[in-house]
Amino acid sequence: MLIQFSFKNYKSFRDDTVLDMSATKITEHKDRVISIGKEKLLPAAAIFGANASGKSNVIDAFRFMTNYVVNSFKYGGENEKGTTRQIMRTPFLFDEHSTDEPSTFEVYFITPESEGAKTYNYGFSLRNDGVVEEWLNVKAKTSNEFKSIIYREKDNLDLRGLPTKGQENIRFSLQNESLIISLGAKLKISKCEMIRDWFYDINFTNFGNPMENAFLSNRIPYNFADDKAVQEDVVKYFSSFDPSIVGFDVRLIEDDDDAVKNYRIDAIHKIEGTNKTASIPLGEESDGTLKMFTLYPVLQATLETGGVLCIDELNSRLHPLLVRAFLIAFLDPNLNKNHAQIVFTTHDTWQLDNNLLRRDEIWFTEKASSGVTTLFSLADFVDEDGVKIRKDESYEKNYLLGKYGAIPSLKAFDMF
Repeated sequence: MLIQFSFKNYKSFRDDTVLDMSATKITEHKDRVISIGKEKLLPAAAIFGANASGKSNVIDAFRFMTNYVVNSFKYGGENEKGTTRQIMRTPFLFDEHSTDEPSTFEVYFITPESEGAKTYNYGFSLRNDGVVEEWLNVKAKTSNEFKSIIYREKDNLDLRGLPTKGQENIRFSLQNESLIISLGAKLKISKCEMIRDWFYDINFTNFGNPMENAFLSNRIPYNFADDKAVQEDVVKYFSSFDPSIVGFDVRLIEDDDDAVKNYRIDAIHKIEGTNKTASIPLGEESDGTLKMFTLYPVLQATLETGGVLCIDELNSRLHPLLVRAFLIAFLDPNLNKNHAQIVFTTHDTWQLDNNLLRRDEIWFTEKASSGVTTLFSLADFVDEDGVKIRKDESYEKNYLLGKYGAIPSLKAFDMF
């Protein structure tokens, strides 16, 4: 499970920023707090804020880190065009110094009790010309101190926590632009693979991005086309919000390209008052139904692996009750048996509800006139008198009144 994600000097976040999934010592919704080892963790983090305040940049920073861990073994050296292969980061651009400073990304996570409840701390700093620093530390369930596995800074390369043969291979192959963990996983070094695989279990989707939605619309659940049992599972999933869909008709579209299989999917609806059914192409269903269909694979994968699901603009084109049902899949420990977690951004203030979320599951982004975004939790917020927010307050009302900040500064539109 994710304990903490922190980053610095990325897009609108100039300073150290921390998203903490640790449960604080508050009393509401105690049943959803997950105890692993010495950690007490939460299944959800909801991020609110004005448009252009930097909400999406929190998830984008996590996505950047994940992509770099998974793919950076490919980076370094020149390609046939004479350019270096590397993902380019976007530092904070609105002061004189940050552009030349490194961007830093770091996670703390813990393995399940069945795997020893070990806590790992992994992170790296990089500029556009390569990795500046990289570290991996581990702490046993019974220990209070971390032990170093790898550390890298400039010409200093400490790999003492890896097998001797693995150390030799990394020293021979490592490029300035590549991460040790990424390269080590490619070289089949088990400790590196374990860290890389943890990032593999993080899923990202952006409901506000039409291009990403188009990609998702072509993605179907694993074995959906060939396995009736999988189709029945999807029907059960749909029954919670659209009971009119009673099945699917999946047909392979003949294509000259055997490498790519295309399918026609029809949704089968029951005709009310009869035993008959009618089929319509899935693409003609409502946007909300299509959205929930495309969400099924990532929801299924995340709940099964106990991974992390990050969704930007969860509220986009979904009914509030549909969003609530989606969140309950993570918040209800009886449904979320593998301790999966969700991190999402939203504009729907109805989710600021003490019957739905704990104060430490509610986060806000606020951007200053300097362009710098800050991220803070409702559990840590204090009012002008230095008093913390009570659990029986109306979070939605007080947020819209500006009590917590993180809202747009509005004036009348001047169109002429």
